[in-house]
Amino acid sequence: MDSTALRSKQAPLKERYKTDPSSALLTLKTTGTLSSTSIACSLSSGPAIASAKSKIAGLHPAAGGDAPEISGELCSGDMLLEALVACAGVTLKAVATAMGIDITEGEVRAEGDLDFRGTMGVDRGAPVGFVEIRLAFVLATDAERSTVEKLVQLTERYCVVLQTICHKPKISVTSSMKKELGTAEGT
Repeated sequence: MDSTALRSKQAPLKERYKTDPSSALLTLKTTGTLSSTSIACSLSSGPAIASAKSKIAGLHPAAGGDAPEISGELCSGDMLLEALVACAGVTLKAVATAMGIDITEGEVRAEGDLDFRGTMGVDRGAPVGFVEIRLAFVLATDAERSTVEKLVQLTERYCVVLQTICHKPKISVTSSMKKELGTAEGT
């Protein structure tokens, strides 16, 4: 897609987001199923993930991208929620195992709200990125409620992706210019 095609696809979206700001608000969702036999979590993000050919990041349709069943590309926001669900699910299973809690069945769900006016540059006051993320565990277990609450509390504490999202890490951004294949010059 060239810049003209991208601008053409984004123009009606930007106009709609300007005239109807609520149309720019979107909730992405991801679900994971906890394994009953190992410390694992299977991801399922619905039709977008199912139709993608592989994990290739692309523009979300609300930002001018094609639907995943057409492009085979996924929104990075979906991938972020997938990482959160996967990490939280594996962490929960590991903590449950360490605590001797038998989880016979379980699901981890994450959903996050985005305002595409920010990422599309329609409204400089609108945030870029998720404005809210919700993480939920649905567990089948014979454990006492207080034990499950402690399990979730420890999962929150030890989940690397959740803690990274909650506590902004120091991030550095660099760029470089490729002069020749295999060499780079830059900052």
